[in-house]
Amino acid sequence: MLRRRKTSASELKRDLSAHGGALSMSQNTRTFFNFSQLVLSAGHLKPPPVLKHSKVTYFEVEILDVQSKKQICIVDKIPPSSTLLDVKHKFHKACPQWYPSRVGLQLERNGPYLKDSVNIQSLAASSIITLYFTDLGQQVGWTTFFLTEYTGPLLIYLLFYIRLSTIYDQVESTKNFRHPVVHLACFCHCLHYIRHLLETLFVHKFSGGHTPLKNMIKMEAPRKKISSCLKSSVS
Repeated sequence: MLRRRKTSASELKRDLSAHGGALSMSQNTRTFFNFSQLVLSAGHLKPPPVLKHSKVTYFEVEILDVQSKKQICIVDKIPPSSTLLDVKHKFHKACPQWYPSRVGLQLERNGPYLKDSVNIQSLAASSIITLYFTDLGQQVGWTTFFLTEYTGPLLIYLLFYIRLSTIYDQVESTKNFRHPVVHLACFCHCLHYIRHLLETLFVHKFSGGHTPLKNMIKMEAPRKKISSCLKSSVS
């Protein structure tokens, strides 16, 4: 009877140990399952981005005088995305007497002037670019050019219409009576050029281009020849 009791006690311990082991296994399984769900919800682990050191090639622009072929300056550290206008601005910093609109750059001595929008990388055969410089002279904007063009004939006509004593003799300048056609012609003339002036200021849009000042002087030369004809038309 004692052996049976001892045997039953030992069997009871074995059952408890087996049951405890099963509980620990189930707990471990649940812990692993929860951990795996946490990893899956976090997503794939991405490696840290690799920093790539990009090598940017800078250009050097050698600017020579178109007549003497002498070097004026070297504009360095020009990035590939720069335009010719950027080169002109840096050239202006090195040589303040030549502002960008006054600078004409050529790839060849007898070649055409390059546009400001040309990309500097398209001109490069190597890291050093040689350009020829030409002084285009004093420049004026297109808005100023057209305002002068329309203001000139308007004022010239009015000078003859009011009969200045410096233009007409004393008898003609003191006349009060004028034919109605003279007044009508003055009105139409003024209306025509005032309309052009208003269109230049508020309607027309000009680019950032410029033109040499000598073109404005050339424009005024034929106008002086026409002024002699205006004297007879308003008298």
